Amino acid sequence: MPEGHTIHRLAQDYTARFAGRTAHVTSPQGKFTDSAALIHRTVLNGADAHGKHLFLRFREADWIHIHLGLFGKVTFGDAPAPPPTDTVRLRLANSTSYVDLRGPTTCALITDTEKQAIHDRLGPDPLREDADPDTAYNTRISRSRTTIAALLMDQKVIAGVGNVYRAEVLFRHGIDPYRPGKDITAPEWNALWTDLVDLMREGVRNNRIDTVRPEHTPEAMGRPPRVDDHGGEVYVYRRATMPCHLCGGEIRTADLAARNLFWCPGCQRK
Repeated sequence: MPEGHTIHRLAQDYTARFAGRTAHVTSPQGKFTDSAALIHRTVLNGADAHGKHLFLRFREADWIHIHLGLFGKVTFGDAPAPPPTDTVRLRLANSTSYVDLRGPTTCALITDTEKQAIHDRLGPDPLREDADPDTAYNTRISRSRTTIAALLMDQKVIAGVGNVYRAEVLFRHGIDPYRPGKDITAPEWNALWTDLVDLMREGVRNNRIDTVRPEHTPEAMGRPPRVDDHGGEVYVYRRATMPCHLCGGEIRTADLAARNLFWCPGCQRK
């Protein structure tokens, strides 16, 4: 499932190619046909993102709400658009660009009120200007016996953090993933949040996740670059049984809340 930086990057890409211009809106697959017809030949007025939720605004109060889920995929291209396949849930097209959406968990036309209800149930997003990290810490994290690793993945606590950022930010701050939220101090939380903001903003800029500090890059350490579909340089994510870049100990993995957790017992002591 894409992490929050990908959704914010998509919001930028939709805006760059379609904002302020009339869009031809269709649903070749047929599952969004009625809604597409309502906004066909209207102007895309902007895009918004909160966590893993993407919103495209047409007219003044019509929003397409998109959640990619595990299988959703967005593909941009230059005009002329090729004939769509029957797997395309939503296509936007204009004289210069097209974009196809396939396999999302959610693709729905919603109102301002319905959009606000989605925001209300999500935690603060490190990539949003209106995010309040104190809300997450004071109302949930500092009072919870749940592990900090699970809390970071709970979209009602923090929106947009996924498995990669969760594992990497805990490593970068030497925090054992099994520590309860109530044992995370306010200074520790502030440092985690600040780091997430910086890392995720970089993810938006580069359209990939890189989490190693300059002194730990392949060039600085004289090690081979990472080869993985994920693409970026990381400390622990998907590095189970491999040696830690810092201490040389073995990276561990375990199942936590139906997701694979990665950490270094040597660097992230209890």
